Amino acid sequence: MLDLQTQYSRLKTDIDSAIQNVLESAAFIKGPEVSEFEKGLSKFTGAKFVIGCANGTDALQLALMALDLPRGSEVITPSFSYAALAEVILLMGLVPVFVEVDPNTFLIDCQAIENAITPNTKVIAPVHLYGQTCDMEQIMAIATKNNLFVIEDSAQAIGSKYTFTSGSTAHAGTIGHIGTTSFFPSKNLGCYGDGGAIFTQDEKLAVKLKSIANHGQKVKYQHELIGINSRLDTIQAAVLNVKLSHLLEFEAARNKCADFYDFQLQNAIGVQIPSRVANSTHVFHQYTLTLNSHAKREQLKKHLTANNIPSMIYYPTPLHHQKAYFQDISMPLTESLCQRVISLPIHTEMDAEQLEFICETILNFDL
Repeated sequence: MLDLQTQYSRLKTDIDSAIQNVLESAAFIKGPEVSEFEKGLSKFTGAKFVIGCANGTDALQLALMALDLPRGSEVITPSFSYAALAEVILLMGLVPVFVEVDPNTFLIDCQAIENAITPNTKVIAPVHLYGQTCDMEQIMAIATKNNLFVIEDSAQAIGSKYTFTSGSTAHAGTIGHIGTTSFFPSKNLGCYGDGGAIFTQDEKLAVKLKSIANHGQKVKYQHELIGINSRLDTIQAAVLNVKLSHLLEFEAARNKCADFYDFQLQNAIGVQIPSRVANSTHVFHQYTLTLNSHAKREQLKKHLTANNIPSMIYYPTPLHHQKAYFQDISMPLTESLCQRVISLPIHTEMDAEQLEFICETILNFDL
């Protein structure tokens, strides 16, 4: 699904040098590379404040901790997503309220958000799935109208830009009250282990987030808040500093792959190529097809595997059907998508020969 070895070979000189500098300095915890990366990511995204942390799941937990929500508060979020967000919502003693997504983009449906708001609702938590930004202008309007917080999960969409009706733009993760991201190795901006970050434009929130991530300390051994230990490792920050300088190049490479897939598969019977929303750029963390039926999806997956082509299902089971998060509700669209989506390889090192082979294999299959 991705080729980190070839990417490393291409960036080897700079990455090896960056890691070697950390080894020689022995500043393994909170070394200068961490603040350098936070400043660089702030400049890249336009977020006034960036706080590095241990991973993307911690970023979500830190965001919820900073809001001081009463136990039992409701957080509206899509069921068609990875489990990390629902996991931390429940760990914090809060209630996930799962809602449907748009049938074409798979991004959270704004009308579904409005329909789900109750007196206990405190947060809207959109997920910028597959590489596009949700309709943040409308989401922020709903939040303002109902006095709600917005936490953006932008783990799959770093670099994606949203365009408002005014013509102004903003990066995914920088529009809500707090944004979060992950630097898991497979992400568009990935490190060589675990890592994450939090974005905010609010200085008070930034100070609080930074303190909570550091055992509740602003000053060493002075604990004003109950916090956790979640910091971005210096070696990972060194790797990310190198990769951040290539992020636009990575985005262009992924879009080139997506354009190739689009052109070759746009007329394939029984296949829906990804929809691109008008008010967001797409960074193609995943390239996801939708088949007409579950049976066809499973047959295609087997056909790809037989031809040594990897594929993944993001996601095979909706969150409201997972044992850990089960809710006895009906969400027909989400349930249908989980039965019909399949993601193809897409990464920065793909060449025309690989793309042609994948497309030919799909087109030669009886869909």
